[in-house]
Amino acid sequence: MKHLLTASVLALGTALPLAAQAQDTPVSTMVNLVQIIGTIDPAKINDYTEYMTAVNLYDALTTVDPDGSVVPQLAESWEVSDDNLTYTFTLKDGATFQDGSPVEASDFAYSIRRLLSINEGPAYLFSDLIGEDSVEAVDARTLKITLNKVYAPFIAITPLLLVVNEEAVEATDADAWGEEFLANAAVGAGPYALDNWDRGAQMTLARFEGYHGGWDRGTPLDEVRLVITRDEATVRALAQRGELGLSSQYQASETYAGIDALDAYRVISVPTATGYYIKLNNQKAPTDDVHVRRAIAMAMDYATVREVIYPGAELTGPLAPVFPDAIPAGAEAPVFDLEATRAELEQSKYHGNGPIPLEHVYVSGTAFEEEVALLLKSTLDSIGFDVSIAPEPWNRVTELASSIETTPDSTQIFYGPTYPSPDSVYFVQYHSNATGTWSSMDWVMDEEIDGMIEASRQETDAEARNGIYQDIFTKLVEDQRSVWLLTQEKRLAAHECLQGYQQIPMQSWDLDFSRMSWACPE
Repeated sequence: MKHLLTASVLALGTALPLAAQAQDTPVSTMVNLVQIIGTIDPAKINDYTEYMTAVNLYDALTTVDPDGSVVPQLAESWEVSDDNLTYTFTLKDGATFQDGSPVEASDFAYSIRRLLSINEGPAYLFSDLIGEDSVEAVDARTLKITLNKVYAPFIAITPLLLVVNEEAVEATDADAWGEEFLANAAVGAGPYALDNWDRGAQMTLARFEGYHGGWDRGTPLDEVRLVITRDEATVRALAQRGELGLSSQYQASETYAGIDALDAYRVISVPTATGYYIKLNNQKAPTDDVHVRRAIAMAMDYATVREVIYPGAELTGPLAPVFPDAIPAGAEAPVFDLEATRAELEQSKYHGNGPIPLEHVYVSGTAFEEEVALLLKSTLDSIGFDVSIAPEPWNRVTELASSIETTPDSTQIFYGPTYPSPDSVYFVQYHSNATGTWSSMDWVMDEEIDGMIEASRQETDAEARNGIYQDIFTKLVEDQRSVWLLTQEKRLAAHECLQGYQQIPMQSWDLDFSRMSWACPE
């Protein structure tokens, strides 16, 4: 695809103001991120920026609608066997990769085997379900997947079976699965191609005109430039110059307010399935003590966090309200209660030996997280803790999460479902088989919880499965495995010409830019 703007226009700080782009010329827009893009390999993605690039560069068997429904994407239909073990997918006719070659069942079989072999990113969701010989390309348009055991939410995780072009990978002289090649290139069937990538600074996506999903939503975004900056002043300046198309969801309240006051901008505010947590390391002192965990939870001034520091909705436990049938009736939001905090702390095995040391980590350069950390420290230090605050860059947080010993006592984390099911919240964060990632920094490792999660995955009756989900919810809350601060009300500062944004209850799937369009007010 030809370059849309000159090099001087593409330079940060000198881009053509968005409002000045004519309606009948190619549209280039800028999106800011506050976190680096670690990988674009769909077999290795694991956080919000990586999922965002994946949903634009690659397509899967299915995708997710705003109401949380799993709908066809490259698979036009599927059938499930009577024993709930075999899933047969019929692929869409005529879909191509970005090099023009057809998407075939063999590409999916290759991609799934590649995912399982590399065993990173989303692989943990499939490794116990699919064996090496469990995936069969029956013919060019028919893919058969046979599970090792019944897994009721299987269709909900199929949006993560992103397909790579087998022929394009195998044509390289790289390693067996093209890991080095796909670390720097994208060979997918998604709506956007990788135009350029300056790691740690910016990435440019260029529209794939032959995209099988079509471009019938109005004037498409021909080029999307992802710029990484944690500096609030820079984000405001980009908007003041009319260069910002869409902000990240993690800006300070003052930044949203300042941009919202500009004539050409608005702030989109939508409820999400994402929780804002304080992760507590359940396997290391002092947060291995349930009384310490409860004390920390009751020492949190939730109203100040939700209403002042980072506006959001109440969170009664590990599940956001988007999953109402899986939440116990009468579940109540946690409360700030210093008297109860002191009483709980007195029951701790760590009480009475001087101040209890507690390490608290948040993502450096994130202003509102710093405010939450200072608020928590102020309260806890007044009742017998000695809180040390440690801001860390995101890549360092993910490194610390890899073992019990290096995982901090407490860490601020946003977690949104990586597929549209309560199973994503429970298994990914609290099952013993999913430990060692940033999303599971609680290190729960509880056989009872593991058993309930496994039972929910085997239960094909929806009502019965929701009953198990409610039991898991109750047990996690009783044992205070995390501190659940709020349900994120996602805020995005958007240019007035950017249309079509819709929240989707799957991590970063709302940032599929092919769903958006460009239409400036008269």
